[in-house]
Amino acid sequence: MEKTSQRHRPAYRLNSVDNVLRLIQMLRDQGSFGVSEAAGELQVAPSTAHRLLSMLVYRGFAIQDDTRRYEAGPSLGAPPARLEWTRRLRDVCAPHLELLCTRVDETVNLMVRVGSQVRFLDTVESSKVLRIGDRQGAVLPARLASGGKALLAHLHPSVLERLFRDPRAALTADHLDEETFARFLAALDRVRRQGYALNDQETEEGVVALGVAIAGSSGIQHIAALSVAVPSGRFTPALRKTLVDMAAQARDDIEADLRRAGVDVPA
Repeated sequence: MEKTSQRHRPAYRLNSVDNVLRLIQMLRDQGSFGVSEAAGELQVAPSTAHRLLSMLVYRGFAIQDDTRRYEAGPSLGAPPARLEWTRRLRDVCAPHLELLCTRVDETVNLMVRVGSQVRFLDTVESSKVLRIGDRQGAVLPARLASGGKALLAHLHPSVLERLFRDPRAALTADHLDEETFARFLAALDRVRRQGYALNDQETEEGVVALGVAIAGSSGIQHIAALSVAVPSGRFTPALRKTLVDMAAQARDDIEADLRRAGVDVPA
C-alpha cells in the first residue's frame, strides 16, 4: 500500500494554524468579538472556533470579559486590565504578599478576575523544598480557583447568570445546568459568609489553596484576590485555621493601603 505523502499530511494542521493566526489578527485589529463572529469569519463551526479560542486563552493571547466576548490578552501586549492599574495593584500588594509568605512559609498568589477566569499577577514562593511553584501569568477557571470563588461570591446574581448560564456559554466548560448552577450559588453564599474560599485539588492534583477577595479603594467592588497554595499532604485543620487568620489580616492590610493609594478598577 502506498504511504501517504509527508508533503500532504500537514494540510489540516496548516489550516488550523492559519485559523489561529487569523484569530490573533482579529484580536489585535478588531478589539472584541464573540464565538459566532469568529466562526463566521473563519467559516467554521462554532465549536471549532471555541476550541481555537480556548487555546488562545490558555496561552494568554486572549481573554474573555463578563459578556463572554474575547479580547486581546497579555501575550499580545494587552494586560487583563489597564496596565497602570494592574501595576499599581501589584506595587501595593507586593510587600504584603512577601510578609504573608514569610509568616506561613507557603506560596502566596495575587490574581484578578477576567470574565469567567482568573489571571495570576504575582507569586511569592515558599522556601520549603516541597512547595507550590510560581503561577504568575497562569489562567484558571474562576469557579474552581480559590481566589476566583472568593471574587465570584461578591458578584451580583445577574452577572453570574451571564457568565455561567448565558446561551453563549453553552459551548464552553463554564456552562452550568440549572441544578449545578443552584448548587454553585449556594456554595458562593457560604464563601461570602465565611469570608474565604477553598480549592481542594480542583485545578491541580495534590494542591489545596485558600483564597480571600480584596476590595478596592472605594470599598464597593472586589478587584483582586490573594491565595495561599499548599501541598495537600500539609493541609491540616490546624494549618487551615492559621491560613484563614493570616490571609484575612493580609487582606485587611492590603485594603487599607489600597484606600490610601486610591487604587480601584478604572471606570
